Amino acid sequence: MTTWVPDVLGDGYEQTTIDLGEDPDGEGQVEATLVRYQPVESVSTGRAVIYVHGFTDYFFQQHLAEHFAADGFAFYALDLRKCGRSLREGQTPHFVTDLAFYDEELNRALALVREATDGSVVLLAHSTGGLILPLWLDRLNRREGGTAGLGIDGVILNSPWFDLQGPAAVRSVGTAAIDVIGRVKSKTAVPGQGLDTYGLSLSKDHHGEWEYNLDWKPLSGFPITFGWIRAIRHGHAKLHRGLDIGIPSLILRSKVTHFSRKYSSEIDVADAVLDVRQIARWAGCLGDRTTIVPIEGARHDVFLSREEVRTRAFEEVDEWLDWLYRSAHIDHESGKDHSEIGTIS
Repeated sequence: MTTWVPDVLGDGYEQTTIDLGEDPDGEGQVEATLVRYQPVESVSTGRAVIYVHGFTDYFFQQHLAEHFAADGFAFYALDLRKCGRSLREGQTPHFVTDLAFYDEELNRALALVREATDGSVVLLAHSTGGLILPLWLDRLNRREGGTAGLGIDGVILNSPWFDLQGPAAVRSVGTAAIDVIGRVKSKTAVPGQGLDTYGLSLSKDHHGEWEYNLDWKPLSGFPITFGWIRAIRHGHAKLHRGLDIGIPSLILRSKVTHFSRKYSSEIDVADAVLDVRQIARWAGCLGDRTTIVPIEGARHDVFLSREEVRTRAFEEVDEWLDWLYRSAHIDHESGKDHSEIGTIS
């Protein structure tokens, strides 16, 4: 029996804890938190969305949940181990030495959602979550029946982190150093961090319109450790060799990148975190059918862009979902019953 309790987001939001046992990285007991949105009045399609956040992030985007609920999707969001609601005293925020460790909470969350809704699932992820999910899906797709056989219909990636920023030569040399240091000093912070420009563009107390917990999402970000960035670079390498996630994907990104050490209005209409050219370059590595949509004026988190921009992004999502469920990809005429689709064991 799954126990749901009220969530910090208030009316309509509940959470449940997923106990993950002993941390393989040696920081005690770890757990993940699954949040669900259940409005008083909703129309169900029998389908669900599971959202996964990025680095220095957690789920707080209520407008995201409300949009999908209005479209008839049951909405769930997962705060990964040591992130947001799941961070415990004495733990290093977001710290893992292998992105595959996240498979456990992703598998458990998928099973819980499939059990609760008895329907199929669309996945949604942002930034680092947009790297974690494809790697997980590739591993799932190697199992008998693949990802589609587990009731996963498609994935939406919001500015996924597909490569390290900077020139190729710097990335090559930097990755070699990261690999060595990350093995022996995994919790040592990478020097030269602490930019708050993106955070300032989001925060309602500064230049943005969003309110969130600054303990869970500090303006300057959490320190990046060598062990964590080593895991990221290993994930990038796997992606670059080519994945086969087994389902269609929609990739949303800004049209331009603008890196700056000081806040300016240009930060509000560009990706201030990732190089969008890298997203475009590596998107084809996911396998299956991929739709890439640059959004003019979008921030790094496309759904935290200014209202007119995120409205366009939601229109693109709705159009893609319409294709997904009305096209030949989801074979309605076959009589396929998603309630009989396999589960993860």
